[in-house]
Amino acid sequence: MNISPTYRGIFFMLLAAFGFSVMGGAAKALKGSFNAGQLVFWRNSIGLLFITISLINRAPEQTGGKLLRLIFRGLMGTSAVYMLLYCILHLPLGTAMSYNLTSALFIAIFSFLLFKEYEGRWVVLAVLLGFAGMLLIYKPNIHFPWYYHLAGLLSGILSAIAYLTVGRLTKYYDTRVIVLSFVLTGVLVPLLFTLLRYLLQLPADEVLFINWRWPQQTEWFPVLLMGTSALFGQYFVTKAYGADKAGIVSAISYAGIIFSIFIGMMLGDAFPDIVSLLGIVCIIISGLIISFIKKQNEARHIKP
Repeated sequence: MNISPTYRGIFFMLLAAFGFSVMGGAAKALKGSFNAGQLVFWRNSIGLLFITISLINRAPEQTGGKLLRLIFRGLMGTSAVYMLLYCILHLPLGTAMSYNLTSALFIAIFSFLLFKEYEGRWVVLAVLLGFAGMLLIYKPNIHFPWYYHLAGLLSGILSAIAYLTVGRLTKYYDTRVIVLSFVLTGVLVPLLFTLLRYLLQLPADEVLFINWRWPQQTEWFPVLLMGTSALFGQYFVTKAYGADKAGIVSAISYAGIIFSIFIGMMLGDAFPDIVSLLGIVCIIISGLIISFIKKQNEARHIKP
């Protein structure tokens, strides 16, 4: 399919948003059978298999030279997925994905703190609006333990760090190698903590020190769907950030909230009440403002 370069990043991000929403739905369907740490392993094992086959069939074309940054991206991405899957298992899918997509707010904050990129008062207003949205989501769901909401917030923060790294890696590495750094880390980290649990005789928990578990007969389909849709989303989000400026494509990622609300409803979640819905809308508007301002600034910087 031939896509105009103008819309390529937007198209890729729409595909990524849909892929991640399907991944969240598949993970939600496995609630009661798998915990977050187990899902992290299976999610990334399937992705690792496909990426390895792809790299064997076609060698990567890249300059490389940023190994530590590549490893860092893998660790941040894996940590974000731990938090996201934990949140998905315990909160409505639309709420969990809304928390994850606060990454745009934290990208703006980190861009200012780390790179001194001040985008103006509108972005400051958007960040405040986004945090107000998070509070509105939290308030009607206050009957859930606070650490479920903290996990959602951390998924947004860690995703922001990972996405900032991706934008600086696409100049040096093949897209599949960047994805490989993520899925390989997502396999090795759960295995490491599982091994430590058995060696040190530590009690199992929901996240890090997990029991080994194979999927049973009817569980294989959602496990495979989770892994393939996650790989699909990860591949296209990397392509999106490589094809266009982060400020442009990040706005499109909010389509994932809409996808997730409806997939969650198909799995038994209630439609968000008015306060939660207002919070979700605040987060979407906040992200759109940030993306619009960034797009304007990017256009201004490339003018002759």
